[in-house]
Amino acid sequence: MANANEIVISKTVEKEQNRLFNFIRKRVKSTLDAEDILQDVFYQLVRVSEEVNTIEKMSAWLFQVARNRITDLYRKKKSYTFSDMGGSDDEDEGSLQFEDYIPDLTDMPDALLTREMMWEVLEEGLAELPEEQRLVFNLHEFEDVPFKEMAEQLGETVNTLISRKRYAILHLRKKLAALYTEIVED
Repeated sequence: MANANEIVISKTVEKEQNRLFNFIRKRVKSTLDAEDILQDVFYQLVRVSEEVNTIEKMSAWLFQVARNRITDLYRKKKSYTFSDMGGSDDEDEGSLQFEDYIPDLTDMPDALLTREMMWEVLEEGLAELPEEQRLVFNLHEFEDVPFKEMAEQLGETVNTLISRKRYAILHLRKKLAALYTEIVED
């Protein structure tokens, strides 16, 4: 009986593999994720190999398992790469603190020089900002004052303060990007 189930599973994998992979690939970010999910779907098929004959619509069952795995993938906590952090202007600036962009450098001479250069560029960029933007940025990033509290202190709306911080961050990103390019090219 086990041999018959293995044959059914083998034929099913051979028949559905390409369609299932294409289905998964359209719904996930990377090919590696798609391959992992496909492997997991077939693993689930092998796990239920004893009941493989009781599954009436094998193709539908496989696609449902794939949908569930895709959902599970998106429910997991997302990890961010450095390139994901600073790539988009539409990103919610409230989710990451500015210090997250500054690397934790050791006390090696070249690391100290790089850190010093970054702070110089940051200070230069802050000095170039209009006073309102600089104030909001400093209060929120360096003094950890929440926007709500800041709005009460300054007599502005929270949305206005968030907008000012956004413009400050966009300006500082440009300044730091130029430094990054200079460091990488050396």
